[in-house]
Amino acid sequence: MPNTHSTAATLLRDTPLPLPLARIDRPREESAAARRAQHDARSVVAPEAGRLIIVSNRLPYRFEDDGEGGFELERSVGGLATGLGPLHEQDGNLWIGWADADAGMDDDERARLAAAFDERDCRAVFLDDRDAEAYYEGFSNSAIWPLFHGFPQFTRFDEEEWEAYRRVNERFCEAALAEARPGDTLWIQDYHLMLLPSMLREALPDASIGFFLHIPFPDYETFRTLPWRDEIVRGVLGADLIGFHAYDYVRHFLSSCRRVAGIENTSGTLTVDGRVVQVDAFPLGIDYARFRDAARTPEVQAAVETLAAEKGHEGCKVMLSVERLDYSKGIPERLDAFDAFLDKHPEWKGRVVLMLVTVPSRENVASYRALKKRIDELVGQVNGKHSTMDWTPVDYYYRSLPFEQLVSLYAASDVMLVTPLRDGMNLVCKEYLACHDGDGGVLVLSEMAGASYELHEALCVNPFDRAGIARAMQEALTMPPDEQRKRNAPMQQRLARYTSKKWAREFLDAVADVKRRQAGMSAHLLGPTSAGRLLEAYRRADRRALLLDYDGTLMPFSDDPARVAPDERLLDVLARLGGSADNDVVVVSGRDHATLEAWLGRLPVDLVAEHGVWFAAQADGGTASGRAWTLQEPLDNSWKDAIRPVLADFVDRTPGSLLEEKDYSLVWHYRMCSQELAERRVIEIRCALGDGLADRGIALMDGNKVIEVKPRGVDKGHAAHRWFRDPAYGFLLAAGDDRTDEDVFEAAPDDAWTVKIGGGPTRARFALKNSAEMRQLLEAMAEAEPVR
Repeated sequence: MPNTHSTAATLLRDTPLPLPLARIDRPREESAAARRAQHDARSVVAPEAGRLIIVSNRLPYRFEDDGEGGFELERSVGGLATGLGPLHEQDGNLWIGWADADAGMDDDERARLAAAFDERDCRAVFLDDRDAEAYYEGFSNSAIWPLFHGFPQFTRFDEEEWEAYRRVNERFCEAALAEARPGDTLWIQDYHLMLLPSMLREALPDASIGFFLHIPFPDYETFRTLPWRDEIVRGVLGADLIGFHAYDYVRHFLSSCRRVAGIENTSGTLTVDGRVVQVDAFPLGIDYARFRDAARTPEVQAAVETLAAEKGHEGCKVMLSVERLDYSKGIPERLDAFDAFLDKHPEWKGRVVLMLVTVPSRENVASYRALKKRIDELVGQVNGKHSTMDWTPVDYYYRSLPFEQLVSLYAASDVMLVTPLRDGMNLVCKEYLACHDGDGGVLVLSEMAGASYELHEALCVNPFDRAGIARAMQEALTMPPDEQRKRNAPMQQRLARYTSKKWAREFLDAVADVKRRQAGMSAHLLGPTSAGRLLEAYRRADRRALLLDYDGTLMPFSDDPARVAPDERLLDVLARLGGSADNDVVVVSGRDHATLEAWLGRLPVDLVAEHGVWFAAQADGGTASGRAWTLQEPLDNSWKDAIRPVLADFVDRTPGSLLEEKDYSLVWHYRMCSQELAERRVIEIRCALGDGLADRGIALMDGNKVIEVKPRGVDKGHAAHRWFRDPAYGFLLAAGDDRTDEDVFEAAPDDAWTVKIGGGPTRARFALKNSAEMRQLLEAMAEAEPVR
């Protein structure tokens, strides 16, 4: 099944219509470590950098046997090949794709075909026949395609096809790694290769990787039915930049990132394993000048006149429909609407013709054969019902068209019907407008097509509303020429500016921008060199203080705050660190003191609870027995009676949220809520509590997926002064992950080792990607021998 971004010119091959239209000249699986080693070895031999490597399901050339032992290659004219063609043709750039060689081709023929592609800077991927079938016709087009387009009734979830999809993605990964060098940018295209970004990221952690999806991304309720949803989301998240045609698809993907992988976003920016990932919309354009200029040629103009004469009636108008055979295109619904239009407006009989061009696709699939049969029957019904002796309402062609015939049809048509039930973008409507540059012509466009977000001056319709489409047909056929030009002009100007070439350049510029942002963050990452200096400072200090947050720092987060009790390995490393006479280990947490006592009370560490409300030092002699908790300062909690009902009401109104009550604070948790709803509720809570908090001596504080109401002036930074002011410490370490820990980082002395866990802006000097890396650092400190 071709991609939705493929232009009609790609889909409509060389079988001519019976019209006198003029012609215009025209391996083995390896470990990630082994792959990295091979990549590094190649970089020594060939240090060239800065190339673009495009990876897509198909290569941008069609091939035919030349009859002399070789192959003839012809450049495809689809939107992707057109948009990326100029970039691909720059010196050194490569395109990797499936050769789709005939199953009967022997090894020698495949080698010759690969050599022919090599001459065009293409690297052919050859697939096992069974894997190719299960990957392409199977999982790609029988699971992802129908599900992502909103047709679950046509979706098939098959374990063997999924495994073939995974194997083929691995095969593409091997092909890309065989070519990639440091400094290259790898741009992965479309739904066939959604596992590839993470496979490449595992082998090449620092590579520049972009991914673009050319079909819709469904809402979460649809996407969640996919058994392999987690693998798909995490596969795509291996990219640095993830692009879609429309913002609705961006929004759906971000929602699935949160619901499936637990990864939140800020303005489309996610932090994945400490790495910034950007998600954005980049609507694909066309080669506008190519279609505009072709429509103006004398040959096409003559063909337009001939086509008008073929209709046999003075002033007969032409409505055009050009679609590949697919259930997502709404072809039966379009015919039903035309039938309804003729019923309601019999005055148009003999004065309008619907030219219906349907391009063959997947004829061996039963559902597509059934669709073809239904279209044939509907055409027969409409023509049988409305035809006259000298007029047939539907001119139906089930075949392909070359570029010049397609342009002639565009230019000759008074109305273009593009009414898919669901489409990632659809470039046919853009091509039609380009062929009418500066002139009239009416576009009737489905609001379910990605192009509708750009082409809102068109007559936009609901493709399921038969009466609405019929009304749009009447409006289109009767629209005055001045209004046609007025509507078309802004769309044509927009399309002429935002071409396929500009789309490609903007995407690659955005990839480079993400890498610059990552580099800015990487300067703060606690890498091997800075970690070595930290450990050396730790070993040489006579006395050390380690101030450690708990949730998100020592233990990863959980949807249920009560389910993150420390594991035995964490208890062991804290016991070893706290058991040293040279160390003071302090767990500074927002947890209530009863929980900290239950979880950590037997360890030789100091505990600070509720962000500094409670403090408990370990008992004399370095044991935890006999621990006494004290308030840092006198506090009042009578304010809770007024605030508790407000927050409880928000719990009732917000599924997934919960209210936690501590001795001197109230905490509203929203980790399990939808992000959109939680963001709205946070604003509502702030409005509901208002400015009266200050009068009560309390404050509202943002945490990691929590809103906490607590006494004003009590925070982790204030509590940390106990250790930061002590000149006896020759080594200070403070580590935390969220807004509450920023107070500690701000209060820390300049020479303290401050470490932020996770991404985002911070006052800390260094950062680690996650709690696992923090624990590795603590393990190294526990094993470090002191230097005196």
